[in-house]
Amino acid sequence: MDQFWFYFKLGLNHVLDINAYDHVLFLVVLTVPYTFSNWKRVLWLVTMFTLGHTLSLILATYGVVSVNSKWVECLIPITILVTAVFNIFTAGKGAKKEKFGLTFFVALFFGLIHGLGFSTYFKQIVASASNKMVPLLEFALGIEGAQVIVVLLVLVLAFVFQSIFRFNKRDWVMVISSIVVGFVIPMMIETCRECFL
Repeated sequence: MDQFWFYFKLGLNHVLDINAYDHVLFLVVLTVPYTFSNWKRVLWLVTMFTLGHTLSLILATYGVVSVNSKWVECLIPITILVTAVFNIFTAGKGAKKEKFGLTFFVALFFGLIHGLGFSTYFKQIVASASNKMVPLLEFALGIEGAQVIVVLLVLVLAFVFQSIFRFNKRDWVMVISSIVVGFVIPMMIETCRECFL
């Protein structure tokens, strides 16, 4: 049980770490176009992201894939920027109701990229474990738990601003996505500059 809590808390902290807020920024722009009435769709999106994240950790931990961490660190803010800009250009147009559309596959793909960003550190943690799959799944549960916390917070804030403060949904999506763009551009410049130096 101690091992479960160790890896579960590691997953929680991976998402909620204030010094590594890229994960939270991605979750914010992934969730901001939705409200509580879309909770199933949001849960599926976040789960697809977790699946991608976990799959890339599995592939990296078992040595199936190996990537240059500098390039991954450059790609992570790009995924956030792409999602935020997509929100800005589609704000107010309404979420499509398809069960598995392009958005779900993009969330899965972006999860793969984000997982690769953590893979080197995670490989070091589980290096001595005889069975690496159990810690991976415990870590994934921690990630999913933390993501649900972030998603709930975004949905509650959306409800408060749209119901109490009478923010238009389109304005809410555009303002929050624009704020995230403001955070992510300096991050992208810093991480991508290292790839080309």
